[in-house]
Amino acid sequence: MQLSLEHVGKTVGPTAHLYPLSLNLAPREVTVLLGATQAGKTSLMRVMAGLDTATIGRVLADGVDVTRVPVRQRNVAMVYQQFVNYPSMTVAQNIASPMRLRGERGVDQRVRELAARLHIEPFLDRLPAELSGGQQQRVALARALRKQAPLMLFDEPLVNLDYKLREELREELTHLFATSDSTVVYATTEPGEALLLGGHTAVMDAGELLQYGPTAEVFHAPRSIRVARAFSDPPMNLMAAEAVAGGVRVAGGEVWPLALPADAPARLTLGLRAGGLRVVQRPGDVAVPGRVELAEIAGSDTFVHVHTAVGELVAQLTGVHDCPLGDPITLYLRPDQLFVFDAEGPLVQAPARAGRAG
Repeated sequence: MQLSLEHVGKTVGPTAHLYPLSLNLAPREVTVLLGATQAGKTSLMRVMAGLDTATIGRVLADGVDVTRVPVRQRNVAMVYQQFVNYPSMTVAQNIASPMRLRGERGVDQRVRELAARLHIEPFLDRLPAELSGGQQQRVALARALRKQAPLMLFDEPLVNLDYKLREELREELTHLFATSDSTVVYATTEPGEALLLGGHTAVMDAGELLQYGPTAEVFHAPRSIRVARAFSDPPMNLMAAEAVAGGVRVAGGEVWPLALPADAPARLTLGLRAGGLRVVQRPGDVAVPGRVELAEIAGSDTFVHVHTAVGELVAQLTGVHDCPLGDPITLYLRPDQLFVFDAEGPLVQAPARAGRAG
């Protein structure tokens, strides 16, 4: 399906849930809606599905205006954060229901194959009430996938699952989406999930569409500070600076060497993702001394919060590091890995990507 939104907005009373936006989804690809809670992702998906009607603008499906066509008259599959299953049907019957409605053959075998991929094959003869919340959510996912609707909407479907299973299912869903003919819209708060799913990403914040494009391009060239912070976990480190001869002067007076465009503004904000900070110096690095304020171990990484002269920084260090609170620490970064923004927000310059000029 080619889904297009033309100047679509949604208000409820005096409150704007969606500010007017236009969006043409790539057909038969994944579009990720990325943004924090209350960014407008669910409101936008409900308008796409026909559960809600846009206050202004039009929704077009393959060129046909469906703005006021209710969801019952659209061929759409949607999975919410909270699972929705038929309580009187077994797991197998829930998954098979869309196929049986279409009169398909070989239903049982395909149900077992999909159940195995989503790790629910042992539960096919059970009722949903006999399953855990995570298992019921996987049943809802399987039923939506088997419906094979031309438009499939997933509203943070893995958020209530445990970490290990969430990681496994992300990879499995990526493969399933890649072999599907459906247009997929997938909402998430997690930048890592957007990168794994690939396709295109629409970054949203407070009801606004900030940027839309191929996921890798949005990640490597966020057009504003708001996009950069939304597409970084933890949020991108930001440092005030000014353009000077030979580079940028940061708080504390030090000048870091950095080639800037000739028309760069005088007042700048420098951005650096947490993974761009190190505790071991490499050629071309500049040193940023500071003091440890907090150290968090998350999985195989350590997130170190450091108070420095250039601002409060968070470094993502691979492995488990012992960083006692209050201890001095020196972080290192390469100036050519910095994002440069106008102090007012727009992107001035992004770091050159490996294998690309400029």
